[in-house]
Amino acid sequence: MRITQGCFSFLPDLTDDQIRAQVQYCIDKGWAVNIEFTDDPHPRNTYWEMWGLPMFDIKDAAAVMMELAACRKAYGNLYIRISAIDSSPGWESLRLSFIVNRPEEEPGFQLRRQESNGRNILYTTHPYAVDQPEGQRYVSRSIETNKAAYPPVLLHKDSAGPNLEGGGKSR
Repeated sequence: MRITQGCFSFLPDLTDDQIRAQVQYCIDKGWAVNIEFTDDPHPRNTYWEMWGLPMFDIKDAAAVMMELAACRKAYGNLYIRISAIDSSPGWESLRLSFIVNRPEEEPGFQLRRQESNGRNILYTTHPYAVDQPEGQRYVSRSIETNKAAYPPVLLHKDSAGPNLEGGGKSR
């Protein structure tokens, strides 16, 4: 099943050049750009893990693309999205959000029905992915590389993104 959330969700996955063009559009509009990731893409799960801090004062999409590459390196087996936030008076809201990375296998959702008072039926969606504990939801199926979905990463002292070298405490 292909998760369809955010802008461009019914189009084929965007190439890096297309992502760069969308990011530059956001920057040109004065919107802050943010990279987020999750292993639980339920439609009501709006709070994904942040990759560093939102990038407020950047002028070129290259900085976002560099952070996206680092996020893909650390969490390439999870969902990654780019969001753009408009802090203009009267908006102060999300303006654009789209998925830029997906796991190889997307298990999908199950529709659950529950009878309630007066023969009412309540419906909810349950993601198959959350049947596994966090960190094991999109584990590689390879016997040789059975790594957890969330490898330990630490914040680098000079950047908003993580230090992929590891070996120390986050600040």
